[in-house]
Amino acid sequence: MADREGHAFGPTPDETLEAIGTTDDERTTCRELAAFVFRTLCDAAAVDLTDDGRVERVAVAGVAGLLRPPVAEARPAVRAVDEGHPLRSWTLRPGGPPLHGLSVSLSRQGTSYGTLLVVRTGRGFSDHEAAALHFAARVAAVHIRHARRLAATESVALKLQRALVSDPGRPHPNLLIAGRYLPVGPSALVGGDWFETVRLHFGRTLLVVGDVMGHGLDAAVDMNAYRSTLREVASTELAPHRVLRQLDTLVSEDAARRPATCLLARVDPARGVAVYASAGHLPPAVFAADGTGRVLDVPVGPPLGTGFGGYESVAHPLGEGETLLLYTDGLVERRGEDVDISLARLTALRLPGGGTISEAADAVVEGLDAQHAEDDVAVLAARIRSRVPHV
Repeated sequence: MADREGHAFGPTPDETLEAIGTTDDERTTCRELAAFVFRTLCDAAAVDLTDDGRVERVAVAGVAGLLRPPVAEARPAVRAVDEGHPLRSWTLRPGGPPLHGLSVSLSRQGTSYGTLLVVRTGRGFSDHEAAALHFAARVAAVHIRHARRLAATESVALKLQRALVSDPGRPHPNLLIAGRYLPVGPSALVGGDWFETVRLHFGRTLLVVGDVMGHGLDAAVDMNAYRSTLREVASTELAPHRVLRQLDTLVSEDAARRPATCLLARVDPARGVAVYASAGHLPPAVFAADGTGRVLDVPVGPPLGTGFGGYESVAHPLGEGETLLLYTDGLVERRGEDVDISLARLTALRLPGGGTISEAADAVVEGLDAQHAEDDVAVLAARIRSRVPHV
């Protein structure tokens, strides 16, 4: 008995493996499963996906009117093939050819992820065809299981990253800050981008933005190590370039630690000045009260973790009403583009006049379309709090 494409006993395992599971998306896998079995074995197919007790029909192929509607909630699937029971038709269509249906659980290692429902008019399913359906369901279940495990891993990594960057140290009350973090893509593993604030003596605050090489949990773990070490070193009140030098020395002793770029800005609101030091990082930008921006000239030393040292500090004035912006390269850089063009795009922005520091950070993220950036993005905006004169 041949199937719809003329196979003697249904599709071969190689054909099944090639057609199902071409991506890491479980819904795409379900659509591929339904389309494949409809194309080779039946007149209609559907896949009902189970997640947290809910059942949703996520894929349909063929004559949808032949299919039963999905059940309202999860329940054990009909496992005629799984349990070796003989195949049987669900019902007979009055006045028409018999309607044969089969329900196969998408299960793997004791876990059911949903149900494959197939229907055919006329003749029933042979043992070979039933075995082919069972194999296709198992292939789909393997890919669905992998997709859910991958999604869970990404969720853990994303929650870790957000927890680490969402709670920087508190600056002095004389400094307003706003931070933003955007991982690349809708579900990509996070990387090592981060920002931090460290409260110092005499009303000063150290602002930090860094970028550890790579993505995923390993990069996030290294980022946390950099962040913890920097907090400890910065608490000694060293000048920014000496903080970088000490951090570079400590990190370079661990050969397993990934290199990282880092930019420091020690803001002194009382004096209206900020002192900067850079370890391989892009320069800071300052936006005037009228919203126009400029990039500051800051000496750039080697990335952290190399052990080369050679960092320098430089001071620039920072007045009330000006917005200081520290960021990672994902905000501005584009593949194949010269960095000067990237920085020019940043300074071409016009921040809204009179807006809050949070609105300024949002304007930068939206103005540079950071939601569609090619790399993770971390942004830290700061502004000296205006002093209200005593009456």
